[in-house]
Amino acid sequence: MSLGFLSQTILCLLSLLTLSSALYFHIGETERKCFIEEIPDDTVITGNYEVQVFDRNVNDFLPSTPGIGMHVEVRDPDDKVVLSKVYSSKGRFTFQSHTPGEHIICLMSNSTQWFGAGQLRVHLDIQVGEHAVDYGQVAEKEKMSELELRVRQLLEQVEQISKEQNYQRYREERFRLTSESTNQRVLWWSVAQTCILLLTGFWQMRHLKSFFEAKKLV
Repeated sequence: MSLGFLSQTILCLLSLLTLSSALYFHIGETERKCFIEEIPDDTVITGNYEVQVFDRNVNDFLPSTPGIGMHVEVRDPDDKVVLSKVYSSKGRFTFQSHTPGEHIICLMSNSTQWFGAGQLRVHLDIQVGEHAVDYGQVAEKEKMSELELRVRQLLEQVEQISKEQNYQRYREERFRLTSESTNQRVLWWSVAQTCILLLTGFWQMRHLKSFFEAKKLV
């Protein structure tokens, strides 16, 4: 098998496994926007963003002024703060997950204009796992050939897929435990209802018997 054919095969696999999560949204200068990202443990996440400000003169969004920055806060599934930092109007934030589950990523402008606050457009691109790695810098730093770099990308993507599978198994296990706990509670509630009905029926029979005996009907 030639190196050219192997390189083309790896490129095809990489193109099939590429993930993109770019979006943009509108917020006020004092508003807060949060996203929930399900992330496996021991995974690097990188977010690239750019802030634009609405200009009424041109009726369009223009690049933000240097005074407007973006406060980024990330919380893990245990509600612990993983990242809390103020960045400029355009930049990148990076953090690593230590607990699998839903991570909350919140963005908010550092503006304090409560009155007359403008409208912002935030472009956000979140990269998870190997997609957060700058392989251009890796190749330059470690003097890797193109084929070696592609093979490394593929290996790291396979590792990321393994982490995703482990996370899905973790979710299934947690869902199974929750279902079993719910079913057990329903069972005990049914038993309790049955016992209450039996006790109520027994009390009513005793009460009726005492009533009839008092009236000398029996």
